[in-house]
Order: sequence, then C-alpha cells, then structure tokens
Amino acid sequence: MDDLAALRREYADAGLHEADLADDPFTMFDRWFADARQAGLYEPNAMVVATVSADGSPAARMVLLKGISPRGFVFFTNLASRKGVELAGNERCALLFPWHPLERQVRVDGVASALSREEVAAYFATRPRGAQLGAHASHQSRPVADRAELMAAYDEVSVRFEGRDVPVPDEWGGYLVVPEAVEYWQGRPGRMHDRLVYRREPIGWRVERLAP
Repeated sequence: MDDLAALRREYADAGLHEADLADDPFTMFDRWFADARQAGLYEPNAMVVATVSADGSPAARMVLLKGISPRGFVFFTNLASRKGVELAGNERCALLFPWHPLERQVRVDGVASALSREEVAAYFATRPRGAQLGAHASHQSRPVADRAELMAAYDEVSVRFEGRDVPVPDEWGGYLVVPEAVEYWQGRPGRMHDRLVYRREPIGWRVERLAP
C-alpha cells in the first residue's frame, strides 16, 4: 500500500487577499463558481452536506447545489432520507464545495429550512422524467433486499405514470440553507493558505482571516 503520509503537493501562489473579496459572500460565490465552470470542473455544483443525528453522530454526503441567491443555498432530496430526518431534528448543517483543481474550497455553516411545496413542484417539473420516476421508486436511505427489488419498484412506477406527468412524491422536497458563515479557502505554498470568512452580522457581513 502506498505511503499515504507521503502524498502531498505544493500549492500555487495565486493567493486570496481581502481586497479580492466582494461585499457579500453570495456575489463572491458567483465569481468563484464562474471560475470553476470556466475551468471545466466536473459537476462544480457538487457539494458535501454535513448533518448531525439526535444522538450527536455526524454524517456527510454529496448532493448537487440547485440554486443560490441572497437568501442562501438550495438543494433537493428525499425528506425521509437520513439527511432529511436529521435536518428535521437539528436544522444546523454545513456545506463544502471541494474545488481541488483550482486549489480552492468554500465552506458554509448555516441553518436549513424546508422549501415550500410550490418551490419544490416548480423544480421537480424541470427534472428528467427518469429522475422523477426514480424519486417515486427509491425510498432513500431505507434498506432494500437487492438491486432487483429496486428496479422492480422503478418498473412499477414507470407503468403507473405512463402517458401522464409524474407528480411530486409526498416525501420529496428541498432545503434552503441560510448561511451564518461562509469561508473562502485558497491554497498557498508552504501550507500558508488563505482563509477569509464572511460572518453574518445584524446588518451585513464581517470578514476575518483565519490561520491556515
């Protein structure tokens, strides 16, 4: 087995300075997201969502960001999934965008709230039909006997909704994560990385630099 302790690479010296920051974290995110798309990163909207269970056990998984505005960050999922159950019990969560090829990360600490059924339905209508059917067939995070059981469920809903629009499943929804802090991380030589954090104030945002 390779020596994992020896795996390292030096970061470039592009840097991130206070003068580089936008007035708010959302405008700054738009800038960095545009850079990630221009660089051709695979699924630049992929992000880690971290939640905590009722007994304090953490869990993390990848989902896709589906919207951002001055309100916050939006993603969709099964409300009865592990993440949905945990967010129902503790609305605090964290997001991470791992843009390694650009030597960048964006970290978000925030509070998640369920989107309205109107917002959920509007997005669900834009999904490919196969994904709509999959949302009905898969009761996310629950055990299944095997792949055959899962595919049988998919075939059943395909027949059930043949020739008509696929409705939004009752257990399917979305979340708005309202950030309390957003950190922009840029790699630097010698592990002297730049870490600049927007922290929400009663009015506006305060920026501070963290040691790497």
